[in-house]
Amino acid sequence: MAGRFAQRQGSALRIRPTAVPGPRRRWTPPEGPYDLGLVVGPLRRGPADPTFRQTGDGAVWRASRTPAGTATIRLVHSGDAVEAEAWGEGADWLLDRLPQLLGESDDPAAFVPRHRAVLAASRRRPGLRLCRTGLVLEALIPSVLEQKVTTIEAYRSWRTLVRRYGEPAPGPAEGLYVMPAPRAWARIPSWEWHKANVEEKRSSTILRAVRVAARLEEAAAMDPAAAAGRLQLITGIGPWTAAEVVQRTNGAADAVTVGDLHLPGIVGHVLAGERDADDARMLELLAPYAGQRHRAVRLILLSGRTPSRRAPRMQVGDITTW
Repeated sequence: MAGRFAQRQGSALRIRPTAVPGPRRRWTPPEGPYDLGLVVGPLRRGPADPTFRQTGDGAVWRASRTPAGTATIRLVHSGDAVEAEAWGEGADWLLDRLPQLLGESDDPAAFVPRHRAVLAASRRRPGLRLCRTGLVLEALIPSVLEQKVTTIEAYRSWRTLVRRYGEPAPGPAEGLYVMPAPRAWARIPSWEWHKANVEEKRSSTILRAVRVAARLEEAAAMDPAAAAGRLQLITGIGPWTAAEVVQRTNGAADAVTVGDLHLPGIVGHVLAGERDADDARMLELLAPYAGQRHRAVRLILLSGRTPSRRAPRMQVGDITTW
């Protein structure tokens, strides 16, 4: 689920002292609160994501593979603006799209809380805007890895594959990696997927996607419904995965993650005191937020309220022992 709960505290990042400064841009958010961590937090796949780091000083570092090449961007919210510095062949590509990444095209004013818990969450975390990366594959592949497994397993698989088959990110940040290119994903041997704890169903979906990567990247310029439809032309990509992608790539304020194991229960618990809500009931409860249902879900998750467990946690699987 994009933006589930609050982000963890920042971690240390070693910076090469001899690094050449990169081009810079400055973007001033519209009037009102702005929380950089909330805005770009959904792009982070676990606390040890090799493509994303949030440091103790509040800076956010991201490594991406853009149409212009690999790039690293550093974002800092300073005063009334967000300052960005980028490195690599894709630096200008990222900087040119900085406002979209930081939520300029989003309209929080269109959202009206209809439940007390949602209103309280919006007041506690008022700086939420929905980001828009414009990069499909970097959102799609980790979302496929998250299908039908625990997030712990998915994050570990993503970390393993990116570090092994990706490349060090350009710029001064040591330990930051750019995810593999489509051709590199396609060349991963079957046994290496197995060693990364990814079974054939998920690896085959990723392989089908990277073969048509260019067509999938076009979805970032479509309206969210059309983008989700384009993604679901790939066998193995359904509504759950498509929603997880367009939330990040297209800034889709109304895209609801349907088919999630936990989300209906959380939404039902927070909005109606119901712990056993299914997808249909979740959509019924979210109906007052039509057009803004994803934002409503983000705020529900940020409330931190979850139903008490009645069953053991889902067991972390390990196919490498099969």
